[in-house]
Amino acid sequence: MVKAEQSPEQSMAAEERILKAATTIFREKGREGARMQEIADAAGINKALLHYYFRSKDLLFERVFIESARLFFSRLNEILQSERDIFQKITQLCDAYISLSVENPFIPVFIIGEMNHSQDIFISKMFTATQTRPDFSIFREQLQAAAAEGMIRPVAPHHLIMNILGLCIFPVIAKPMMQFNMGIGEKEFIAMMEERKRLVPELIISSLKIEKK
Repeated sequence: MVKAEQSPEQSMAAEERILKAATTIFREKGREGARMQEIADAAGINKALLHYYFRSKDLLFERVFIESARLFFSRLNEILQSERDIFQKITQLCDAYISLSVENPFIPVFIIGEMNHSQDIFISKMFTATQTRPDFSIFREQLQAAAAEGMIRPVAPHHLIMNILGLCIFPVIAKPMMQFNMGIGEKEFIAMMEERKRLVPELIISSLKIEKK
């Protein structure tokens, strides 16, 4: 067998090359546009070895998605559970969501598709596989405390979180339509998303702050 001829170190190195190559190609072409031969070539292995590690493109994509989601959830929790104030957290959450969407556009598109297909199964499987999930409990408590202290207007935490998600992620999900309607290319779109890392938190924070008379 192909794998039996390799040492554990060689096997691990080959798998790491596959995942790195697959992540790059899925980012560029999405799940449907990527080809297993292309991934094998980028990883510097033959297609037979690629299929030994991952029997299908869907299984390889799922592994890449889970690894990416695990890293992202860890980053979210680092922000959410930190001692930063509520405005700093909003700014950093927007930055994290926009960065994830721009760097890994296949993730939000894949999530939307899978949830429409089998919502409960997908969500359960994703959080089980990543062994973590975003914990918004401290964030919610901070919002409630800030409102009680008169720092911000009272706001339902789930509405605020949905606003952040929509403003940060939707432009990437609707990227082809937005580029066509606005007549902008790839570089212009990336520049626009970088600008949104500043504009979106400014918009959200200004809607929360209470103007002092």
